[in-house]
Amino acid sequence: MTKDVIALTKKMPDPLSVLAGLLSGGPDLLAGTEGEGAVVQLCDQQGRPLVSVEAPLLVQVRGEAERLLGAQEPEVPYWWTEARATTGVQEAEELAGTFAARIATLVGGTAWPPQAAWSMAVVKTDGMTVAPAPAAAQPAVDVLTDKVAVVIQDRPVVAMTAWLSDAFRAAGNAGLGLQIVTPAGTRLSPAVRGSLPGWPSRWVVQDDRDGYYDGLSGAVLQWSNGMFVTVESPQATPEDPRTPVAASFQEGIQDTGERQLAISFRTVHPADDRLVLGGAVEAVWRDVTGEPPAGWGTEEPANLPWSLRQLTDVAHERAPEPTWLVVVGTPERPGLATVRITRTKGGVEEDVTLAFGYGPGERIPTDAVAAAAESLATRHDLQSMLVQIRRARRDLSVPARFEGPGVPFAFVLGAEEVRQMPGDRARRTPLPEAPRELGPKTRPALYYPFRGDPSDLSGWQDFERLMRHLKGT
Repeated sequence: MTKDVIALTKKMPDPLSVLAGLLSGGPDLLAGTEGEGAVVQLCDQQGRPLVSVEAPLLVQVRGEAERLLGAQEPEVPYWWTEARATTGVQEAEELAGTFAARIATLVGGTAWPPQAAWSMAVVKTDGMTVAPAPAAAQPAVDVLTDKVAVVIQDRPVVAMTAWLSDAFRAAGNAGLGLQIVTPAGTRLSPAVRGSLPGWPSRWVVQDDRDGYYDGLSGAVLQWSNGMFVTVESPQATPEDPRTPVAASFQEGIQDTGERQLAISFRTVHPADDRLVLGGAVEAVWRDVTGEPPAGWGTEEPANLPWSLRQLTDVAHERAPEPTWLVVVGTPERPGLATVRITRTKGGVEEDVTLAFGYGPGERIPTDAVAAAAESLATRHDLQSMLVQIRRARRDLSVPARFEGPGVPFAFVLGAEEVRQMPGDRARRTPLPEAPRELGPKTRPALYYPFRGDPSDLSGWQDFERLMRHLKGT
């Protein structure tokens, strides 16, 4: 049974409904709060949490339940109430399901997954035991060692939920890696994929044949000395440390015709109280799709309608601490961006990683790339921009199998970076095609085109030559 259960309701679960749901374990269990009241926990007699319930989230963005759960969602706006059971305790999992079923019945709605909310009866909890602290002290962490925090996720798409965001933060503050364990068939949201730090953090996939493997590299893994590590091949040597690759990771490698247009860029704005943030993301979105983003949030599901003013207010309130955001499109035109806003000596930086998905037969609007680059260069203080085309899923989720790298379609150097280049270095490059000027002729940005053929990885050789040339190495 799943560890996470979610109630999708048209009305906000009121305190009495939440209390009725929590009483699914009978009156002998204890209720408490964590995170300044944002998390309500159902605990055993020793105060150890059995079920943790996040504060209800009002979702005003269409398509998020379908994108993250594969579920049919109510008409927006609706309330998303998430409960997580303590791992390995069947009664706790039943409690979470019964909680969601009661909430959905009392205020009107549905529970995900449907099979988890099969009963509203009181769950027998006599004699159960749960994980001791400190693992149970962090609702999202299932196993805690002196090297890593392990999170077990059994859902179609592992999203950057409030739970997981807290786990990332707690692990980072403790100097630990974060290892996410999922069953076969689970995918990652790009927001989670982009947030995974380096070793020893990794995505661990359970596999019938090889036990466990890394969902991003395919390396076969095993649990050793308090974390998942790669399995060495019998033929490995210090000079050639070979690692077996899971068969499941290599299967199904074929061109489905799905593509992604991936755009990453950085803007650096002068620090000003009147600065409005998010305009660069909106400019690219409009140039590529003809419409603004559908919504945004500080976690997934993205719950707020697109608003530059609200986004800016959140970043200003959190300053000087950085702000991480997710931006999404509509189900008809999948798009997802992560934005990191940071105050630096140079001003206010926006680091954006953005992708749009296209199915077989859908044309990628590559002709809009130059227009988007010019918008950033002339109105949004662009520093640099890289555009790639990838053979990857239209829905933008990351599967646990080999997808292959993208190939460069264009690189853009901002006007200030061009100005700082000595002589004509930025204009006279080893590439066969000269760069195109964007913006005013007195202070242009430069657009460097590449072939952009997903079947031809030689474009990376040209990109590397360009980078060496621009750096003067």
